[in-house]
Amino acid sequence: MTTQSATVMQRTKGTEFVKQGSEEIFKQFSQINDAIARRAFELFESHGGMPGHESEDWSRAESELLHPVPLNVFESDSEYSVRAEVPGFGSEDIEISVKTRCLAISGKRETMEEEKNWKMIRTEWGADRIFRTLDLPSDVDASKVNTALKDGILTVDLPKARIRE
Repeated sequence: MTTQSATVMQRTKGTEFVKQGSEEIFKQFSQINDAIARRAFELFESHGGMPGHESEDWSRAESELLHPVPLNVFESDSEYSVRAEVPGFGSEDIEISVKTRCLAISGKRETMEEEKNWKMIRTEWGADRIFRTLDLPSDVDASKVNTALKDGILTVDLPKARIRE
């Protein structure tokens, strides 16, 4: 069995995803994880370094730095299909990478600039960055992946790799 790695750059229905090498997107994961760890430690220190809230600190740090990416994964005999919610992110904001048994979705959108005569007094918008990895149950053919983005839903179709005997 050979190991495959590819960056997915399929155009479907006018959607184009920014190309990026697969190793770079996994390097980003490490950087984002480090940023979350630093913020979680800041939160830990802010309440006196008392143990017992590590999970809450991590979750809060993660929610401050990353927009959540809920997803559904479907399986047929021939492929997996992933549907991820990425509201407010356009095709130019999203990067996708597929390794043999792993899908990574990364994105960053531009923040809205303040109006010249206005100042922000309250915002409930979440983070402007997404990052989600998904371990797949079996090998996929990274060279045949298809993607689409419509109405804030990212669809990634991952054909299963043929098993060679």
